Amino acid sequence: MSDRRAASPEALESIGWGVSPDDRTRLARIEAELEQGFAMLRGIEPAVSVFGSARALPTDSAYVDAREASRAVARAGFNVLTGGGPGVMEGASLGCREGGGVAVGLTIELPDEQPTNPYIERECRFRYFFARKLMFVRYSCAFLIFPGGFGTLDEAFEALTLVQTHKIANFPVLLFGASYWTGLSRQLDDMVAHGAIGADDRSRIQPVASAAEAVEIVGSCHERLLAAEHKPRRHVRAPK
Repeated sequence: MSDRRAASPEALESIGWGVSPDDRTRLARIEAELEQGFAMLRGIEPAVSVFGSARALPTDSAYVDAREASRAVARAGFNVLTGGGPGVMEGASLGCREGGGVAVGLTIELPDEQPTNPYIERECRFRYFFARKLMFVRYSCAFLIFPGGFGTLDEAFEALTLVQTHKIANFPVLLFGASYWTGLSRQLDDMVAHGAIGADDRSRIQPVASAAEAVEIVGSCHERLLAAEHKPRRHVRAPK
């Protein structure tokens, strides 16, 4: 049998290519983690995901903007998913609660443990980053990106790659804090100029100047997903 040919697990076992006991255990852990995520996030849609630096202080503009934007999208009928930690994630969770939404924390086991912020109402804990990222993509209709580091960029470009390759429906990846992203914007323009990405790929990452603008974009996208993906309808919440 050629090693380039797809084969069933049984056929692989017959030629000595079966899964090792260690990997069998790992597969069981992965399956259990995915099942837990699907169970805990059932009914959470419609929702958006918010990403940004865990190091932002409550007085920082990224924290303040994340709180304001999350309050606005919650009032517009969306729940908010974050990594559940401090900084921008805390600001977003607080804003979601203020807007009447459900603040969900998809937390992760790390060597340097991050505390879960006090505004999380529903926490789902993960060992594997890829399982956690699946939940963000599966249950969101938009990503709201605030100034952050490697993890923030990782989440943004994961979604952009999936949209580019038509693995998921086209949904907004919105950048808040225009001055922070100046270098990234130049890099994206250079990528278009060199033919590494197309102009349509470039347009998928959108800068936004206000919470109201974000709500308008997310709402329009959700309306498209209602027809194409049969997503749950949203219900505007009255201000408290």
